[in-house]
Amino acid sequence: MLPPMMLLLLLVCSVLVLALLALAFVLAPNPQKKAATRLEKLKERFATSRDAASKAQMRRILAMQQETRLDQMFRGLIPRPAELRSRLARTGKTVSLGQYGAICGGLIVALTLFGLGMGLPFLLSFLLGIMLGLGVPHVAVSVLISRRINQFTALFPDAIDLMVRSLRSGLPITEALAITGKEIPDPVGAEFRTVADKIKIGLTMDQALNDTARRVPTPEFQFFVITLAIQRETGGNLAETLSNLSEVLRKRQQMKLKIKAMSSEAKASAYIVGALPFVVAGLIWMVNDGYLRGFFTDPRLMVAGVGGFVWMSIGGFIMYQMVNFKV
Repeated sequence: MLPPMMLLLLLVCSVLVLALLALAFVLAPNPQKKAATRLEKLKERFATSRDAASKAQMRRILAMQQETRLDQMFRGLIPRPAELRSRLARTGKTVSLGQYGAICGGLIVALTLFGLGMGLPFLLSFLLGIMLGLGVPHVAVSVLISRRINQFTALFPDAIDLMVRSLRSGLPITEALAITGKEIPDPVGAEFRTVADKIKIGLTMDQALNDTARRVPTPEFQFFVITLAIQRETGGNLAETLSNLSEVLRKRQQMKLKIKAMSSEAKASAYIVGALPFVVAGLIWMVNDGYLRGFFTDPRLMVAGVGGFVWMSIGGFIMYQMVNFKV
């Protein structure tokens, strides 16, 4: 007979394997649909007429709005699905609403079973599973959004400079946007290509830029949209205006880097102070796990532990606000 711990681990592994197989079955593409999609892409690649090119651009834009069976399954379970779908689109990754829900559900089940395997009560294991299963994907999406926005902000002045050179050579603003989308790396290139495609299928420049501004909520891009809107109403030299905007954005980025360097010491101290209790608790658990086991079994110690965690969170938030400067 296998020991109970080994049986529980085998059960957890079996559940995870079945969940992954079910997810792979749901997400598996239809072979016929895949072949038809590939044929359509070949037609788009060798198409020369403007109608075929417009249909291809419309298909690429509308493909992001199609729902799978997994999306329909989780759409009624996830609160505010439109906002979550917008957050997933800001990451630049091809993660659908259903895939996000499946990841959260799989983490909740796996973490709950892991807590039971560690000897925790079912209620505590389930609460920890919900907290981590919903919190970890949310934090991961926030990190991906922040990373993509930082990459966009770093490359955006170069994109404006390229637009300035295109305008000074005599190209219209729509062609300048298309050239910028082809020449500048992603994520700036991808967003400008989307703007150019939307303009080609009939949307106005204001509508296309506002859609992109909602997906890339940075002050730098807002400045760019406002600059184009004011120039279209009042007239003037657009190339010179965008050149001044590029210089302002570069100075703004330099100021951010200076502030980051000046506050790095305080941030490092905050990280050390915040991580120290968890490091000490982990070391004590490795040396004498019975010393801390009461925090997971005794209701009084559980309340004290939650209260201490809340107070630490408040202190960490205050320290973060003290060293977080907005330019």
